[in-house]
Amino acid sequence: MKRDTLQKNIKIANSIMYYIYTHIDVNIDMDELSKNLEISKFHMHKVFKNIFGKNIYESIKSIRLQKAASLLLTNKYSTISEVANLCGYSSHSSFIKAFRNKFDVSPKEWRNGAYIDYSNSILQASNISTNSNMDFSKVSATIVNMPSMKSYYIRNNGYINNVKETWQKLYTLILNHKVKKYKMLALLHDNPTITDLNNCQYIACIITDEQEDVFTKRLPKFKISDGVYAKFDLQGQGEDILRFIQWVYHDWLVDSEYETTTKPSFIVYHKNNYLNNEEIFDISYYLSIKF
Repeated sequence: MKRDTLQKNIKIANSIMYYIYTHIDVNIDMDELSKNLEISKFHMHKVFKNIFGKNIYESIKSIRLQKAASLLLTNKYSTISEVANLCGYSSHSSFIKAFRNKFDVSPKEWRNGAYIDYSNSILQASNISTNSNMDFSKVSATIVNMPSMKSYYIRNNGYINNVKETWQKLYTLILNHKVKKYKMLALLHDNPTITDLNNCQYIACIITDEQEDVFTKRLPKFKISDGVYAKFDLQGQGEDILRFIQWVYHDWLVDSEYETTTKPSFIVYHKNNYLNNEEIFDISYYLSIKF
C-alpha cells in the first residue's frame, strides 16, 4: 500500500472511531456515517477493519460497555437504566445481558464492588504502576471551564505498547519543522483503570498554530471538547499516572460527589515522561465533571 493511500485510510479510520466515541449515546447509523465520510459503506467497513483489526460493530459494543462500566462507578446517583441510556442502550435487559457477558458480573454487582478486583487486575499489566506507592491524599482539584482546542494527533491502540514511539514521531515532526510554540496532550477516550490496557485508545495530541499546513497534511485533527473540568496537577515517574487515575475515579469522585460525563479526560504534559530518559512527568490531568 502506498504511503499516501495508507495515510488517507488512517484518517478515515480515525474519523470513524472519533464519530463512534462522540455519538456513543445515540443509535449510530452506518448510512449516515458513510455519507458524512463520502465513501461507500463497504469501503468504510473494509478500511476500519484493516486499520484497527476489528469491525465497526464490535468496536461500538465494546466502547459502549466500557463507558457504562465507568459511569456506573462515577455517577452513583444515576440508575442503571439511566447509565444504559447514556451509552446508547434502549433496552434494559439487553444491556444487562451484554454487560454480564463482558465483565462476568451484573451492573449491580459491578457497582457494589466487583470493579475493584477487575481494576487491580488491569493495572497489573503495568509493573511500574503495580509497584507505585505514591500518596495522592494531598492532591486537590481546581474546577475550571475549558475552551475547545483544535489538535493534531496520532491514535495509539493501547495505553502501554508503542506510546513512546508514537510520541517520538510527533516530536520528530515538531523538530523537523522547527515548531516553537506547542502543547502536548494525551486524550483518554477510555478509563485505563477498567479497560484492558492493550485496547485503550490513547491519543497523542499536538496543539499549535504554527505549521498548520504541515500538520494538516500529515495528521488528522479534531477538537477537544470544551466544558467544566476538574484539574489536577501532579509530578511523578513512569506509569504512576495510572494509579493516579484509579485514585481519581475510585476515591476522589466518590468523596467529592461530582459525576463524570461521556467526554474523555485528557492530560496536558508540562514534562512528558515518554520523551526523557528518567521517565519523569509533570502533568495537569483534566476530568469532565458535573454536579
